[in-house]
Amino acid sequence: MAEDKSKRDSIRISMKGCQENNGFVDNEDILEQVPDPGSSADNLQHSTTSILASLDFKGVQPYAGMPKEVLFQFSGQARYQVPREILFWLTVASVLVLIASTIAIIALSPKCLDWWQEGPMYHIYPRSFKDSDKDGNGDLKGIQDKLDYITALNVKTVWITSFYKSSLKDFRYGVEDFREIDPIFGTMTDFENLVAAIHDKGLKLIIDFIPNHTSDKHTWFQLSRTRMGKYSDYYIWHDCTHENGTTVPPNNWLSVYGNSSWHFDEVRNQCYFHQFMKEQPDLNFRNPDVQEEIKEIIRFWLTKGVDGFSFDAVKFLLEAKHLRDEIQVNKTQIPDTVTHYSELYHDFTTMQVGMHDIVRSFRQTMDQFSSEPGRYRFMGTEAYAESIDRTMMFYGMSFIQEADFPFNNYLTMLDTLSGNSVYEVITSWMENMPEGKWPNWMIGGPDSSRLTSRLGNEYVNMMNMLLFTLPGTPITYYGEEIGMGNIEATNLNESYDTNTLLSKSPMQWDNSSNAGFSEASHTWIPANSDYHTVNVDVQMTQPRSALKLYQDLSLLHANELLLSRGWFCHLRNDSHYVVYTRELDGIDRIFIVVLNFGESTLLNLQNMISGLPTRVRIRLSTSSTNKGSEVDTSGIFLDKGDGLILEHNTKNLLHHQTAFRDRCFVSNRACYSSVLNILYTSC
Repeated sequence: MAEDKSKRDSIRISMKGCQENNGFVDNEDILEQVPDPGSSADNLQHSTTSILASLDFKGVQPYAGMPKEVLFQFSGQARYQVPREILFWLTVASVLVLIASTIAIIALSPKCLDWWQEGPMYHIYPRSFKDSDKDGNGDLKGIQDKLDYITALNVKTVWITSFYKSSLKDFRYGVEDFREIDPIFGTMTDFENLVAAIHDKGLKLIIDFIPNHTSDKHTWFQLSRTRMGKYSDYYIWHDCTHENGTTVPPNNWLSVYGNSSWHFDEVRNQCYFHQFMKEQPDLNFRNPDVQEEIKEIIRFWLTKGVDGFSFDAVKFLLEAKHLRDEIQVNKTQIPDTVTHYSELYHDFTTMQVGMHDIVRSFRQTMDQFSSEPGRYRFMGTEAYAESIDRTMMFYGMSFIQEADFPFNNYLTMLDTLSGNSVYEVITSWMENMPEGKWPNWMIGGPDSSRLTSRLGNEYVNMMNMLLFTLPGTPITYYGEEIGMGNIEATNLNESYDTNTLLSKSPMQWDNSSNAGFSEASHTWIPANSDYHTVNVDVQMTQPRSALKLYQDLSLLHANELLLSRGWFCHLRNDSHYVVYTRELDGIDRIFIVVLNFGESTLLNLQNMISGLPTRVRIRLSTSSTNKGSEVDTSGIFLDKGDGLILEHNTKNLLHHQTAFRDRCFVSNRACYSSVLNILYTSC
């Protein structure tokens, strides 16, 4: 009996110090707070802890549902504690390595190319591109109808010239209302639809903007000539003598189109200043209200979804306040006979101090709309007929941004081609361009004669090859991809400068009436007579056409880092040819570009590049029959207008060699890692 009583007491004591094992529970703390009848919670907790602490867990394995006090006993053992600490510190180290790697990649990676750097721009004169409403004039809806064609060219940006409401004077550059679409081109709804369609295609849109002057029919000018409020000083007015229909201007300043740049206004009884036609009075940019008006117009179009602007005639924004006569080029010429613009040095009417400040203020206005990813707003400036050093000033300074680039029209100014002249244009831009800036190239435009009419049909393919193999952004004027030429027309019904009018003929789409440009019985300007053979439809079906080569070149440019990011290294040039390479650190191959501008020649590349193998592969050729074949580098025969892009595997890049360092240029330095498939800057 004594033994039974002792066992019962022992069991009772044991039960008081333990709790029921509830298996897996969500909240053990709640269970632990339920006291055994007759015992306080504190006594129970103390009793449980004491008993568990006194137990020997050696040889016992953890089991599901054990109390946390038991788990604590196991967790303190070395075989559980050490792995836990190792895993903790490995996690910390991994996080630190990941952070450090991310920072290093960001720090070492070059700036990604922006949309205006990635591919070609396609320059459209809208009145001549495509007529959608059969009135004989191209329009905005016509451009929208041809976006599939533009996309097929691998173009990234559409650039449209002036479409604002204006008179027909000077190709619509005398604007009557900067916020209205000229009815010839459509409506504001048409423009908004075009913007949406362009963006849906993954393209960007830039438009011309002419801040220097307005039309004399603009509301501002009409108010200014009556001295109405703040508008009285919106233009440049000055007293002048006007008797018997003859005006004696304040000075000898001349219009770009010749004769005095001052015109007498009978309403205000003063002369106003115009750098261009008398119907295009210059705005007074020394008036802060004028600057703010222009910025508001910039904001208006950016809000409409425009991705950037080409600012025209910016070098004319300011004139000297002192109104002194400009110096004659020929000082012996009788002053009264000086009537042509080229007969004066224009030191007081162009590139004045403060002009760049105004352009930078335009840039700052555009930057307000550039904060969203992928929505950077591009700014280009037209600075034609300026010296190279003055042109480079439009890039801005290292710490003050201005234009993304001034448009480079130096190739369009070449009336004859040679290896030497082309080389001089290329190196002149690359050597003078500020470090880290981006170049651009064009071979035609609305203000110059077309390539085929200026230089000859044989140069179309080769000049397009030059365009796509130089570093920077290629810019193509509509029709250059198929080799369109100037029209040979007489009795034109437009009062324009004929020299530039002839390059604005309708786009040649097919061999139907009006070259497929319009179904109207009469177009604003006739199509070129060669449109039956030189048109898009015909060249789409010809494997050796200019259009097919253009597409191949633009595709190569889009897919090859050597062309979009690589070094340009000049090898040799003479009166006939130019030879250069495109190469990039980390890519063990180079492109060798050979262009022949002169008569037939035999070229030995092995004399130019040491270690060049006897045969290399032709990646692209102006003669499509050679594409993919190999050529003997010791004797390459080139006809006039022939061009080759050769591909050569090598680790010996030219820009690392002392002999070539002064002949190699790069816009944005970068290296390629084939292991990580990334670009980095620490080469």
